[in-house]
Amino acid sequence: MSYVVLIPARMNSQRLPGKPLAEIHGKPMIQRVFEQAQLSDAGRVVVATEDSVIFDCVSSFGGEVVMTSSHHTSGTDRAAEACSTLGISSDVTIVNVQGDEPLIPPACINQVARDLEKSGCEMATLCQPLTDLSHWLDPNVVKLTRNRLEQALYFSRAGIPFDRGRAPGQDIASVIRGCYRHVGIYAYSVRFLNEFVGWGSCELEETEKLEQLRALFHGARISASVAEVAIPPGIDTHHDLMQVRELIAKRDPA
Repeated sequence: MSYVVLIPARMNSQRLPGKPLAEIHGKPMIQRVFEQAQLSDAGRVVVATEDSVIFDCVSSFGGEVVMTSSHHTSGTDRAAEACSTLGISSDVTIVNVQGDEPLIPPACINQVARDLEKSGCEMATLCQPLTDLSHWLDPNVVKLTRNRLEQALYFSRAGIPFDRGRAPGQDIASVIRGCYRHVGIYAYSVRFLNEFVGWGSCELEETEKLEQLRALFHGARISASVAEVAIPPGIDTHHDLMQVRELIAKRDPA
């Protein structure tokens, strides 16, 4: 199937300012994300940014990039403007790849596009089983619950679901069995993307700072399959950046 990858990127991240240009083993982060996306089956890969520094960086390594407004509150809003500017038709599938996922496997980009088509849902995303208790406790790691159709019921920065039956003193590590962490990659049609933006943010989205809750609030279905290939965590903090630098240095020694 044919689809377009959009990579929203901005400089003013609260937890790690300037991270799209953070150096990772000789390349800026945004270039590594772009190159991973190019290895997928996408017919086109575009970075959408509000910052001229990112624009110039992407242009310098030969990537396609489009300027967007600085007033967007989410990457999805930025992606919608990019589709309009680029003249992408309403029936085209968009895969939104986060600009802080330099290790995103191309196979997972293909999977989420495929899941959107076969599920019939308005959106598709991916998840992975939680295996690390520290991730369960970390609000930077988003958790989700699913129904029997592998569709998302809720996303939260808190540990969900809560195990009411856990006995006092029981090993809390047992709680994470059968629980999932969300992987921040999305697929949707341009048509649904424009509808999503038209709704504006909702209270749940504002409370959790999770834009996907806007879709659930308005009754949209989100396919949430388990990723077929393990996906390393993205980069939210300086500690994450140091870990990814180490991983890539081991994988691609000079």
